[in-house]
Amino acid sequence: MGRLHLIAFALCCCFLLRYHHRHHLLAADAAIVEHTFHVGNLSVVRLGQSQVITAVNGQFPGPKIEARDGDTVVVHVVNGSPYNLSIHWHGILQRLSSWADGPNMVSQCPIPAGGGRYTYRFNVSGQEGTLWWHAHASFLRATVYGALLLRPAPGASYPFFPRPHREATILLGEWWNASVVDVERQALLAGGAPNNSVALTINGLISASSEASPSPLLTVVRGRTYLLRIVNAALNYQLFFKVAGHNFTVVAADACYTDPYRTDVIVIAPGQTVDALLRADADPGRRYYMAAQVYQSLANATYSATATAVLSYHHHHQQRQETMMPSMPAFNDSAIAERFYASLTGLLLPKVPTVPLRVDTRMLVTFGLGVTPCAPAQTLCNRTLGSVAASMNNVSFQFPTPMSLLEAHMRGAPDGVYTRDFPDRPPVMFDFTGAAAAAASMAPTAKGTKVKPLRYNETVEVVLQNTAILGAENHPLHLHGFNFYVLAQGAGNFNAHRHVRAYNLVNPHQRNTVAVPAAGWAVIRFTADNPGVWIMHCHLDAHLPFGLAMAFEVEDGPTPDAVLPPPPPDYPQC
Repeated sequence: MGRLHLIAFALCCCFLLRYHHRHHLLAADAAIVEHTFHVGNLSVVRLGQSQVITAVNGQFPGPKIEARDGDTVVVHVVNGSPYNLSIHWHGILQRLSSWADGPNMVSQCPIPAGGGRYTYRFNVSGQEGTLWWHAHASFLRATVYGALLLRPAPGASYPFFPRPHREATILLGEWWNASVVDVERQALLAGGAPNNSVALTINGLISASSEASPSPLLTVVRGRTYLLRIVNAALNYQLFFKVAGHNFTVVAADACYTDPYRTDVIVIAPGQTVDALLRADADPGRRYYMAAQVYQSLANATYSATATAVLSYHHHHQQRQETMMPSMPAFNDSAIAERFYASLTGLLLPKVPTVPLRVDTRMLVTFGLGVTPCAPAQTLCNRTLGSVAASMNNVSFQFPTPMSLLEAHMRGAPDGVYTRDFPDRPPVMFDFTGAAAAAASMAPTAKGTKVKPLRYNETVEVVLQNTAILGAENHPLHLHGFNFYVLAQGAGNFNAHRHVRAYNLVNPHQRNTVAVPAAGWAVIRFTADNPGVWIMHCHLDAHLPFGLAMAFEVEDGPTPDAVLPPPPPDYPQC
């Protein structure tokens, strides 16, 4: 055991008790919520074909974690799978618990295959809504994922709507009739575009419309209100989601409350979540499909795959009619998507901070895909097409190998692991979204592990500028460790003189994942009040190994309660 881990053991052993019950009272209004995740192979049958997948506790999707504001979550992960992996708790802020964040080689080395173990422990204070967890190594999150539901503290209520009659968790995903590890390998050889999935899924199942008499996913009582907790766990696609004959009232996005927004369609990008109320006010004598359909988030998307599940009414004789299908948008209807995102505003609550008006650091971050020649020793590279190199500000992010970024940060020894010189602006300014972008596709891209250092508590504004260098594509960007305000977004090139006037500085909505429009931009703002190293990356999983990522390094604060503690004794080693 190294010096760092001896210190960690001495400081943390008093906190590392092993619990044998799922809930343990901490105080009158808080509990410990404990799970054990056994990761391993699971045989399932989809589309008439048997497939071995990686799964948790023999379930696909994996176990649902339910906690309340103020609880502590403890998850013991036992990796019996053939693959090294880590688990990310998507959207959990991980204040002073960044050792539990989970991204492979950022906050930790992976949990070794064949029985490796690691315990994730984190608090969920100040968070309510729908989040999720997933593997954060290669394409394994295609099957290693599950819901993470955070409810108000005992005795507390939802801020502006009564407690719904019932909840339904809806996990949207993708399915391949192949090993997802092989799918990733093919994508690396093919230049970044994986083979299209053969189907979309809802709660792990293929379309109900292919069955003669499918069982309902949700049975409702007329006149009552239901809370739908919707998660896009797909690897590659934004999705449209509708329920025939019904409307929604969106009340939260990424576990951040929104002003109530009434709509008949929900647009949701990979990594995002939406909480929506559904009023059961349709004809109870009929059955209704809920449907998820591809919205063209990839430049080469050529199909409009749809998954369905059934909503039915309780205690009513169903007439001999076909189940009603919603009228879905065209799979490339960007106007609907833009209208949905533009309509979301944040709910202003008493004593809850609003968007910071003073900005300390401003960044313009361009990102997209380019092509560079294959290196002589590069094995997974198409010698004819070259090597795809995704980049942010012309830096293609390389994951370290000696140790995680966070461990190097804690040791105060970044040399050989990362450098603190991620640029605030791209090296060259040009028309990022027009014809000139294609001419830049062969521009040299620097590969490296560069982070942007931030002082504790400084306010950061980032203009996220999509590019069309290899083709216009939507990129959902996820920031670990923070919720950010989405001030504005639009098409084309960001123009500071013109677009600043469009900022919403009164009630912008907050998220942890923003869908930056294809050939467009988005502006986010956050306060760096969480010490540690936090990756920001594209949540289209094919783009991460090509380098579409960067990281922020946030220094400790001035008081003991703003200092990152050392790692736990079982922290994985590389």
